[in-house]
Amino acid sequence: MNFRIEKKIKNALGRAAILETAHGLVHTPAFVPVGTKASVKALTPEMVRDLGAEIVLGNTYHLYLQPGDEVVRDAGGIGKFMGWRRSDGTTAPTMTDSGGFQVFSLGAAYGKGVSKVARAQENSRGFTRQNPTGSDTDENFLGALAKVDENGVSFKSHLDGSLHYITPEKSIEIQHNLGADIIFAFDEATSPEESFRYQEEALERTHRWARRSLEYHEQSGKRREQALFGIVQGGLDPELRKRSAKFISSLDFDGFGIGGSYTKEHIAKTTHLVNEILPESKPRHLLGIGEPEDLFVGVANGVDLFDCVAPTRAGRNGTLYTKGGKINIVNAKFVRDFSPPEEDCGCYTCSNFSRAYLAHLFRGKEMLAGTLATVHNLYFIVNLVKRIRESILRDNFFEFQEGFVNMYRTQDI
Repeated sequence: MNFRIEKKIKNALGRAAILETAHGLVHTPAFVPVGTKASVKALTPEMVRDLGAEIVLGNTYHLYLQPGDEVVRDAGGIGKFMGWRRSDGTTAPTMTDSGGFQVFSLGAAYGKGVSKVARAQENSRGFTRQNPTGSDTDENFLGALAKVDENGVSFKSHLDGSLHYITPEKSIEIQHNLGADIIFAFDEATSPEESFRYQEEALERTHRWARRSLEYHEQSGKRREQALFGIVQGGLDPELRKRSAKFISSLDFDGFGIGGSYTKEHIAKTTHLVNEILPESKPRHLLGIGEPEDLFVGVANGVDLFDCVAPTRAGRNGTLYTKGGKINIVNAKFVRDFSPPEEDCGCYTCSNFSRAYLAHLFRGKEMLAGTLATVHNLYFIVNLVKRIRESILRDNFFEFQEGFVNMYRTQDI
């Protein structure tokens, strides 16, 4: 893997760069659609490619349980297995996470409603809680199913209750079988509700697991085929974040992930603090963050890659991104609105269908509803980040950010 910086944002940490993987180039900053089970929900791989995505991310936990990492290996790796190809027919770049956030979801976060970005009532310790919404199994599981020890994590499958045990070495082995271009070290994300003592304990464990992940990866001989990113943790505590960034950057990782659960106001603080420490010459990925305003904040503070289920999940539930903010297409005011979902949008949905038609599909519970809304939302987010990249190259990032954010806040959902 090679990473070449093309241009930096003046007076900020952000940059435009080119990331070269074993299966092609990714122009950063870039948004990475999430294909949890080797499928971006409701879309074909060609749809995802045609809306502008250059790379997708699969979920190690889910693919390990179903269909099994060895099945994916024998199919030629996740890219070939899911038919994720560039326009010339060759396999396109892929990523897989470590499964660490699923440990968080199954264990420490169970029953607390803590997600990647928390919202709602703020409590006395300065972080917020979010009630889980929807029925997706991506992040919301039934039952406290995971238990962490020094060597790894034991957990029960949310599919059939079978017992499994994953160590850092096992996580890397699974990801070797999945065959993605970029993989992540095994880590332990923690809930902001945990005590400082536990946060510190989990951080030190994550650091030990990072070293073990890297050692196993190097010994396997896979390093020339797959890039390994280390993950910075530390919760909302600045000193723990600094400690983690310093330790993880001291190891010979190919790039870095920034993990954990945040409040909105902590995204800027955390990314700035961490990316001031991480080496400038390697790529940085902000795990699980993808709302439009957060993308600008992340880019300004040195983030190169983002992934998030929010655009696809919102689309399947009838929420569309527009330049003026989000709209709920099921609202009565759209039943006879024959304008496109978004004026001047180049996506397939907006080029061919009206708000009234999408409202009809959602109200009629047609499967096509989720597909068309997801196409639009992913196009909106993927190409917003492309425009952010262009603004860096044109030296007008902050002007573009101000104009977009001011308009985006005008629409009531």
